[in-house]
Amino acid sequence: MLNYISYRVLQLIPLLIAISVIVFVIIQLPPGDFLTNYVQQLKLAGNDVSESAILSLKAQYGLDQSLIVQYVYWIKDIVFHGDLGRSFQYNMPVADVIWPRLGLTVTISLVSLIFVWLVAIPIGIYSATHQYSILDYVFTFLGFIGVAIPGFLIALMLVYFIFIETGVSITGLFSTQYVDAPWSFAKLMDMLPRMILPVVVIGMSAAASLIRITRGMLLDELSKQYVITARAKGVSEGKLLFKYPVRMAINPLISTIGWTLPALISGEVIVSIVLNLQTTGPMLLKALMSQDMYLCGSFILITSVITVLGTLLSDILLAAIDPRIRFGGVSE
Repeated sequence: MLNYISYRVLQLIPLLIAISVIVFVIIQLPPGDFLTNYVQQLKLAGNDVSESAILSLKAQYGLDQSLIVQYVYWIKDIVFHGDLGRSFQYNMPVADVIWPRLGLTVTISLVSLIFVWLVAIPIGIYSATHQYSILDYVFTFLGFIGVAIPGFLIALMLVYFIFIETGVSITGLFSTQYVDAPWSFAKLMDMLPRMILPVVVIGMSAAASLIRITRGMLLDELSKQYVITARAKGVSEGKLLFKYPVRMAINPLISTIGWTLPALISGEVIVSIVLNLQTTGPMLLKALMSQDMYLCGSFILITSVITVLGTLLSDILLAAIDPRIRFGGVSE
């Protein structure tokens, strides 16, 4: 087990290096850069920008260096100083821009993940043990709805109907008086009820998918010979169900931690724009539109690192839960 974990951790080093290179290349692919857009905006506003001023701005933002040099400086500052670079759009360190919003984003995504599991596991177990019952058909229908309809569309419909019926706008994570206020117990209490809608909307699609996965895996386990033999020996249904079949059926839920959490964070982007949440979604959209490369790249890199670490956590948990999973595929 220790060898397996050590091997997986060592694999992360070249993987993270490759991811950082790919992220930097991707954010450089669109034509032009932040400075080009900035100069065009100044000219459209009637300001005369001289060539010397442009060169000075390039030197200020580090855009006068080659892409390789820019990457080396960027990744070196991240690794050795924890410096994610400087946001061109906000004219301040990326860390100061991204961390406050990222904290809210990760909080909502983690709560959404808990919501997904609390909904998917019990419903998936019930559907498998009550196959072709009325509730099984109901949950199957709702599951298809959840998978088929995008979260942002559900958010739009909910905001519209609630406003029409009650005249209350449910957008935003905070009331007006708490948006720019420092954190306090009152601000936290104001946020908690407003988190319910984004958590449900963001987690709905993932919950629908995992319900189908849990149901299918458990049905497959319940048809295996060891379950039939245990029943013939008189093992109680509850003990039989939760000792082995459910344990095997939830393996996909554990193995998908690596991409479920980043997927929730990515899904949060569009939903947060629709619901006007004070998270990374609106910030990322503005950064992409203005080609604020260090801000975009840092967010994508952080999401990628979360994916990699989540996958590592999934592998370790699977190896701990299922003894068949070991380094080299051989139980020790």
